[in-house]
Amino acid sequence: VFGHISYRSDWELVKVDFRPSFPRECTDDDYESWELTNLQGDRCIMGQQRSFRKRKISSWCIKGRSFTSALTSKVCECVNTDFLCDYGFERSAPLKSESSKCFANFWFNPEAPPEDCVLGQAYTSSTGYRKVVSNVCEGGVDLQQNLAQHMCPLIAPKGLQISIREESLAVKPGEDITFIVRQEQGDILNTKYQVDLGDGFKAIYVNLTMTGEPIRHRYENPGIYRVSVKAENVAGHDEAVMFVQVNSPLQALNLEVVPVVRRNQEVNLTAAILPKNPNLTVFYWWIGNSLQPLLTLDNFVVTKFAETGDIRVTVQASCGSSMLQDSKVVHVFDHFHVLPLKFTKHLDMYNPDIPEWREDIGRVVTRLLAKETNIAEETLMTVVKPGLPTTADLHVLLPANQPKIKRSVTSDKRIAAIKQALNAHNISFFLRGGYWVLVTLADSSSDSRRIGGGSGYWAIVVLFVICLVAVGAFILYKFKRQ
Repeated sequence: VFGHISYRSDWELVKVDFRPSFPRECTDDDYESWELTNLQGDRCIMGQQRSFRKRKISSWCIKGRSFTSALTSKVCECVNTDFLCDYGFERSAPLKSESSKCFANFWFNPEAPPEDCVLGQAYTSSTGYRKVVSNVCEGGVDLQQNLAQHMCPLIAPKGLQISIREESLAVKPGEDITFIVRQEQGDILNTKYQVDLGDGFKAIYVNLTMTGEPIRHRYENPGIYRVSVKAENVAGHDEAVMFVQVNSPLQALNLEVVPVVRRNQEVNLTAAILPKNPNLTVFYWWIGNSLQPLLTLDNFVVTKFAETGDIRVTVQASCGSSMLQDSKVVHVFDHFHVLPLKFTKHLDMYNPDIPEWREDIGRVVTRLLAKETNIAEETLMTVVKPGLPTTADLHVLLPANQPKIKRSVTSDKRIAAIKQALNAHNISFFLRGGYWVLVTLADSSSDSRRIGGGSGYWAIVVLFVICLVAVGAFILYKFKRQ
């Protein structure tokens, strides 16, 4: 006996000697016979009748090392209970006059050849019964008799499958791929397999699924490739198709969006990726605090912002096994001014037309204007436009903590100060190569554009006053003539 004396103690082993309680070894008179039966009282179990011997309760002796319990074993004749329904068969409900029988299920055809049946060989169709495994009965009832012999026919291929050993349908250019072809049913020895990997590689194989030989290949160029395998023999054919995406991993993602927009104005959100993989990249867009993303195959989305404030826009680009993310904040206002800017032509020579470069130029111009005009830098924002020639828009935002009555007067003063600094050629910065880049108004004769409500209202009021004056003058003229 082994165990613990307490929870903290080590293992303890106690040896108990029972030999003093059993003074002698058992003899034949100390045993009695016992026959094995089931719950129904049947003595034939698994095709044989067995009897054992056991020690009498009154005998107080030791069995000894040479004791054997089995006495006799006799093989029984087979009966119906020694058989079960074969695969594809089911036992029917028994009637009062006869016992239940095994019938084929609706989906099973007993005459159909097995899957491994080879042309020229023979197979046996089942009668619906099979002997229980390990049952040793002999003679008597034989429910497996009268088995029909059939010759294996030429079977058309069925259940053809093609897969990739690495289990990934998206691979990189130049990566090794191993295709595996399997066939569930049909003849294999007399079947030809036509393989087309989609990039011009075509081949014909024999015994492809029998030998298990893999097909190794490598795609050099990005794209979507249609891979097909056609198995064909005289009895019929089958085909398996799969699509493989070959794309380079994403290296860079940049979300391009105008940082300042008017409320309810259409805004174009664009995701620029490197390298460009058309029709292979999926974009996930989160606008504001929404948890449900918008999925697109295009790299742009057109949307509107119904509320003012700072709205965060996040985009994720997924291509194969690579995924990148970028996020920007869009400032939504009801009113602001926009001044178009232009640069001297030397800047076009060094314009790589990438988002990072445009953002750097915009920050430089904003900082120079704020320093020259003493206007708060957080109320100015310069957005350099893509493409050539290099141009930009200066967004003049209204102060947030100023009364509405004074906003228009203050804005006019700031616009005048900005125009004066630009027209005086006071805004410039040094460029590599020894060039100074001058920032000026795109059209010095034009006024700034005021984005937002208010201007349309005053225009209507002015037109209404002019109409009233004209009507009054006409009435006065008629009155004097009379």
